[in-house]
Amino acid sequence: MAYHRVIAERLPHQPAILDSARRRVQGWLASGPAAPASASRWAALLAADISSIAAFLVERSEQADELRQSSPFAGALDPRERWRIWRATRDRLAGRP
Repeated sequence: MAYHRVIAERLPHQPAILDSARRRVQGWLASGPAAPASASRWAALLAADISSIAAFLVERSEQADELRQSSPFAGALDPRERWRIWRATRDRLAGRP
């Protein structure tokens, strides 16, 4: 969720992130039977406007939780930033400042 929150914040200012996710989903769909089961659902979601996509990325619902497990936004943040997010989330969940 924390990873996707950062993505949602950046979408309006960095449209290349969305372009990359859309290309990834199109690649999934082109792979036929090997495509992730969520590919068509992601394609439909990514056809929406940026504000709707951003809202979905941080939505607390069963569908959003499920789709975030196979996210086309993987790799949108550099490794150092991902580790920073993961450490901050781990520390927050552990009750550390």
